[in-house]
Amino acid sequence: MLGIRYVKAPPTTYVMQHRGGRMVRQGAGASFFYFAPTSTLAQVPLASVDVPFVFQEVTADFQEVTLQGQLTYRVDDPAKLSQLMDYTVDARGTYTSDDPSRLSDRLIQLTQVAAHEFVQRDRLEGLLTRGASLSADILQRLRDSEVVQMLGLEILSLSISSIKPTPEMAKAMQAEAREQLLGRADEAIFARRNTAIELERQIKENELNTERVIEEKRREVRQAEMQADVAIERQRAELVDQQVANNRKLAEAQNEALRATLEALKSVDWKTLSAAMASGESRGVIAMAFQQLAENAAKIGRLDISPDLLTRLLERRETAAE
Repeated sequence: MLGIRYVKAPPTTYVMQHRGGRMVRQGAGASFFYFAPTSTLAQVPLASVDVPFVFQEVTADFQEVTLQGQLTYRVDDPAKLSQLMDYTVDARGTYTSDDPSRLSDRLIQLTQVAAHEFVQRDRLEGLLTRGASLSADILQRLRDSEVVQMLGLEILSLSISSIKPTPEMAKAMQAEAREQLLGRADEAIFARRNTAIELERQIKENELNTERVIEEKRREVRQAEMQADVAIERQRAELVDQQVANNRKLAEAQNEALRATLEALKSVDWKTLSAAMASGESRGVIAMAFQQLAENAAKIGRLDISPDLLTRLLERRETAAE
């Protein structure tokens, strides 16, 4: 009524009233009456704004990648921003220009320029693993940007949620990575087999060493047994030699005794000797008797010997012998 209006802004909105080209009133969350025909109001939001972005870039090896992330900013100096961009509102609080909506586009363009410089310095394979470095580099570039400082903005954060190559290149890199992983798996299997073979070789060596030690012990035992057998045989040889020497001495003693006996019998008549040797046998005695009779036959006149006499003599001698 009568052109007087009332404005009440929330704490996250900075209100500025201009009249006659001069700043009349300003403040965050301000509320006041003003005369609409002579006043111009500008409202700058102070709350943080999240701006998602998606754009494509080309790496140093001429591969396309898609960067996706989010930028968060807030207005730090609303007076400076209102001097460069039109934040004027009408009586219903609606912006009279498109500048407030273009602010996020400007920041995305600055973000894309910073990302472009970073991406072109790196190859695709390295870029896919450097999302954190890319985020930090772009964030620092935006904070140091003259445009951001001139607009009175504060860049709160910037995050890169994904870096994606083209589907064909992704499949190729996945195939290459898969082959590398399979190669590593084969190397691991080969190493495990080599380890098993090495352990088996060590086991075999230990078994062979054990068998060699056992064989050496057996050989030592056999050598000890052979040495014992040699010692026994040596003792047997010594015993045999001793027995031979004893037998030789006994034979020599027997020879001496026989020689002495023969020397004593040299002076004895053989007839006497024969009779003595045949004293236990009747036939020998009878034979010697008949031999003496034969030798002295010239001295004997007549001698009758009947078969009965011989038979009785022989029987008597045999009986006596029994």
